Amino acid sequence: MKIARVELDNGLITWVFKEGDEFIRLEGNILGDYHVTDERVRVRRYLPPVEPPNIIAMGLNYSSHVRETGIESSKEPQFFLKATSSIVGEGDFIVIPSEAPDEVDYEAELGIVIKKNAKRIKEKDAGDYILGYVCANDVSARDCQFGRDIQWARAKSFDSFCPFGPFIETEIDPLDLQIKCEINGEVMQDSRTSDMINNPYELVSFLSRQMTLLPGTLILTGTPEGVGFKREPKRFLREGDTVRVIIEGIGVLTNKVKRETI
Repeated sequence: MKIARVELDNGLITWVFKEGDEFIRLEGNILGDYHVTDERVRVRRYLPPVEPPNIIAMGLNYSSHVRETGIESSKEPQFFLKATSSIVGEGDFIVIPSEAPDEVDYEAELGIVIKKNAKRIKEKDAGDYILGYVCANDVSARDCQFGRDIQWARAKSFDSFCPFGPFIETEIDPLDLQIKCEINGEVMQDSRTSDMINNPYELVSFLSRQMTLLPGTLILTGTPEGVGFKREPKRFLREGDTVRVIIEGIGVLTNKVKRETI
């Protein structure tokens, strides 16, 4: 089932699921009890599909990305946090911040949405705690990440640096999906989730041993090779670009790019 959080033509904000070319309204909360109504609705715009209490992002989780960066991978999965204020949805702008405008990079990622409290769960049980999977973009200011700062919080947390959506796909095997990023129609990243070093179930189990994963938590599972700061010549985001993250069986996330105006 493909679930989206939307604003309807009448202004109502609700969840819907997509059936063919139609949208059917859901009643209740997708992180708790909900049911499918028989009401067909008209969607005005997509919203981020959930409002995460936390955003946890994995680093260096694709073998191809480890090779292209030349950074030695560690024995344990590496993760960092992004501010929840960085969230935007389908069709929203990625805003190049005036504080760090020169090296804003894209990272196509498979996102995991947690549906219930997860604490010290086993890998074999991880699927029971996952609501579904989304397209996401871990936008990053590389000059802050690798030169100006010691840690990554600022580089990863500028407003608009976490586009995700528009759909949560609740019925898909995440272990071998094509994942792509295009800028203005040109393919920048093209890989498969089978290249992950730690798969989604391993990541959920691992993270649940470090902290309680709350309902709605968004986990970004890492990006494959082809990021802008490792291309030759380097390819950073510029005003007017259109970025698309495409994941097989889940959908397409599209965001245009503009500069911050102050």
